[in-house]
Amino acid sequence: MAESCGRKLVVEVCNAKNLMPKDGQGTASAYAIVDFDGQRRRTKTKFRDLNPEWDEKLEFLVHDKETMESEMLEINLYNDKKTGKRSNFLGKVKMAGTTFAKSSSEAIVYYPLEKRSVFSQVKGELGLKVYYIDENPDPPAAEEEKKPPAEEEKTTTEEKVEAVPEKEEEKKKEEEEEKPKEEAAAAAKEQEEVPKPEEAPQAEVHSEKKQQQQTNNKENLKSESGDVVVVGGLNEAELLRSLGSGRSRSSSADDLVDRMPFLYVRVVKVKVKSEESVVPSSSSFYAKLVIGTHSIKTKKSQSDKDWDQVFAFDKEGLNSTSLELSVYRAEISDSDSESCCCLGTVSFDLQEVPKRVPPDSPLAPQWYTLDLESENPSSSGSGGNDVMLAVWFGTQTDEAFQEAWQSDSGGLIPETRAKVYLSPKLWYLRLTVIQTQDLQLKQLSEPNSNNNNKVRSPDHYYVVKAQLGAQVFKTCRSRTSGSTANNPTWNEDLVFVAAEPFEPFLVVTVEDVSNGQQSSSVGHGKIQVASIERRIDDHTDPKSRWFNLVGGDDGTSYTGRIHVRVCLEGGYHVLDEAAHVTSDVRASSKQLAKPPIGLLEVGIRGATNLMPVKTKDNGTRGTIDAYVVAKYGPKWVRTRTIMDRFSPRWNEQYTWDVYDPCTVLTIGVFDNGRYISKSEKDVRIGKIRVRLSTLDSNRIYINSYPLTVLLPNGANKMGDIEIAVRFTCPSWLSLIQAYTCPMLPRMHYVRPMGPAQQDILRHTAMKIVTTRLARSEPALGQEVVQFMLDSDTHVWSMRRSKANWFRVVGCLTRAATLARWLDGIRTWVHPPTTMLVHVALIAIAVCPNLVLPTVFMYAFLIILLRFRYRQRVPLNIDTRLSYVEAVSLDELDEEFDGFPTTRSPEQVRIRYDRLRALAGRAQILLGDVAAQGERLEALFSWKDPRATGIFVVFCLFASLMFYAVPFKAFVLVSGFYYLRHPRFRHDMPSIPVNVFKRLPSLSDQIM
Repeated sequence: MAESCGRKLVVEVCNAKNLMPKDGQGTASAYAIVDFDGQRRRTKTKFRDLNPEWDEKLEFLVHDKETMESEMLEINLYNDKKTGKRSNFLGKVKMAGTTFAKSSSEAIVYYPLEKRSVFSQVKGELGLKVYYIDENPDPPAAEEEKKPPAEEEKTTTEEKVEAVPEKEEEKKKEEEEEKPKEEAAAAAKEQEEVPKPEEAPQAEVHSEKKQQQQTNNKENLKSESGDVVVVGGLNEAELLRSLGSGRSRSSSADDLVDRMPFLYVRVVKVKVKSEESVVPSSSSFYAKLVIGTHSIKTKKSQSDKDWDQVFAFDKEGLNSTSLELSVYRAEISDSDSESCCCLGTVSFDLQEVPKRVPPDSPLAPQWYTLDLESENPSSSGSGGNDVMLAVWFGTQTDEAFQEAWQSDSGGLIPETRAKVYLSPKLWYLRLTVIQTQDLQLKQLSEPNSNNNNKVRSPDHYYVVKAQLGAQVFKTCRSRTSGSTANNPTWNEDLVFVAAEPFEPFLVVTVEDVSNGQQSSSVGHGKIQVASIERRIDDHTDPKSRWFNLVGGDDGTSYTGRIHVRVCLEGGYHVLDEAAHVTSDVRASSKQLAKPPIGLLEVGIRGATNLMPVKTKDNGTRGTIDAYVVAKYGPKWVRTRTIMDRFSPRWNEQYTWDVYDPCTVLTIGVFDNGRYISKSEKDVRIGKIRVRLSTLDSNRIYINSYPLTVLLPNGANKMGDIEIAVRFTCPSWLSLIQAYTCPMLPRMHYVRPMGPAQQDILRHTAMKIVTTRLARSEPALGQEVVQFMLDSDTHVWSMRRSKANWFRVVGCLTRAATLARWLDGIRTWVHPPTTMLVHVALIAIAVCPNLVLPTVFMYAFLIILLRFRYRQRVPLNIDTRLSYVEAVSLDELDEEFDGFPTTRSPEQVRIRYDRLRALAGRAQILLGDVAAQGERLEALFSWKDPRATGIFVVFCLFASLMFYAVPFKAFVLVSGFYYLRHPRFRHDMPSIPVNVFKRLPSLSDQIM
């Protein structure tokens, strides 16, 4: 079985760090045992080293490519018993098959060592490289046949020694902590055992038993693929894969959408009677289908008379109860005029057409005799011709639907078909520019022939410009003079966004900017992106490299060399969406991938009451050709385009793997204009967002959402879309654990990037994704991708500014409500409530240890009571919160204006004056907030000696009072004073407020 697979797994055990000393002498002699798919390998022992380095490659056979991702790789570290009193467990690492990378894309990964039980004492990290290699299965089989018998016996005996029965392995793990001495003896016996050829058949039996067990697991996986309930014997990864396979469009019942009946007609070929079989070479055959007002022709076939085309007619659009299929022969005469003659017609009554629903087998086509109508003037011959075809009623889940001619989407137009797109895999490319040496400045310092008296400045300024595709970044200027004039130093990082397949070269150019108005190139070098090292953590820095710079008049002269450090950062997630609507947070490197925690299923059912966006029939009536785009993670799906319907029904279901529940699904509706002309743009109808964390697990949500689009003339409701969503999660434990993990990969926190740099890289990644998807066939338009990714969120908008301001006000409303409630208590608006607060104050002063338990219990009860009033429907884009109903047309026009502006100077001046007025109010508010902090600082800095003196005297008396008065008494007196009756109050501000407001601030020192 392994020979037929032709794949092997390579595990490079590189090194370990900071191991736990286990030999009783402060060190450890570590070795690793690697288990995969019933195979075991062992590394050498590194004696007395807490940071051992093995650098050994261990190879394993992969028995089945399909089940490799469900296998587990386990590496156990042990202390060798030969150098100590006990053979102890040092830690283990378990890896899922989904993290295995393909050869040439691997990188060293440091995994923290895990405990085997609660009482295990483990620490340290293990550095591994795990990848697989696909090989040609034939040559290895031939080599094994030619292998000498002695080598065969030796190989099988070695496998026998390494293979350990699963029951004995589990028993050993249980007894390892209780009986370390016995385990040490067993390990020694296993190492010192001499292989015996006669025991080889046992290894074969064990291997066959393992293969049989894998086959049974595979059968169980297939049998339970459509079930949502967790099945015993399947781990989470296997269950999610079974759910994904069970929800596929071609093999499962799409339970989130309605079944749409279609009439399928498969026209295979025609058979002409013998006297007409010899036809001229200029003749061709075609079939014509007629159902009421529907009429469609097949492609023209030459002498083979073979079409093999499938036609799908929407049953709701049929206006006839009969189907007629006619076969024609077209002949081109000498005058280039085409004449057609009918070879016959076959009719079907649609009420007698059979029905077929998958997983039924496809309906076999049959021969039907063509009836020749003698009254038809275009007919020829005496009949007897046959046509092979099949007619049946099916649904959109039929496997023939995707490649069929579809009546509701315009036929076989590529731009109207359903497609799935994948965003390119993105990496951060980090270029660290260290220094340059031996820059050839002679040609740069020669005086110009037109100005021989010009003297060059003794100081030189250099920058390094790096270019990857359309991305260009520069370092800061480096100043050199004297002896270091040709050896500038930077030590600066430049970060690019690289997309697979990568650009061929990264071009690095050194420029002389000593003349501020003009820069001149000293030389440039090229770095092959395919040869750049990949890094997934910060444990090791990539190796620095020297590259020669070439330049001069001929472009090939040596002009120096540059010292750089370059790597592809696989430990980051490349942000290509707006931060508030992100749908994927996984790292770029596959080796850091985690198994999915759930499955997202989306049924795009249909839309209602869509508004026309274009005209048809010479402008006599409006129409719309709508399709839907859904985006989650790197996967984009596009439904078929329903032509000329204001209430289209798609009924298409798609699935996504979910790796983080706090992500957002984005669905947009567009009008298709590209099928008319590729220069046309698709018109946006509206979009909705669904946050997965607001969905209950294993529950179906079927709801209609309004589609609102913002245009320069205001917000327009374009209709409603109906979707069904289900988030399936087999394990609550992994779902809750996802909430405790960081949102982004580890590298975002150990080596963070600045906010400005993140914004630049995010917009760069958006442009790359937009460009790549626009190059697909059929293309996903640039306007569609930008609308789905919210690429314009960084542009100034008065509407968004007002919306964010009211969001801040809404957050402060809770505090304002609490302040009003306290003011009502202290002013005795409701005397019984004020008396109860007095009682609570006494209880707090007497039993202060009950404050926190009471607060948390009160919060528990309040939140538990609010569970009844929770949101039952997933939230959508809120037009009121977006502030689209109370915005002026000029503000909307400003939002849709490009950058730089294209409006008239007068209009720009009006908008600038309005922005100045708004900024003036914000400026005053910021000044007032700063003044309060400056007054508090002035109280301690003697800027106002009298006010600070008053505060010093108050502090002295307060300290003496607190020495004499118990704190409980102070709390009671202060509380009763604050809650005193209004009869004992006055309307003027209190003394502390008067003193604080008289403190000086820095406002009077600002010009």
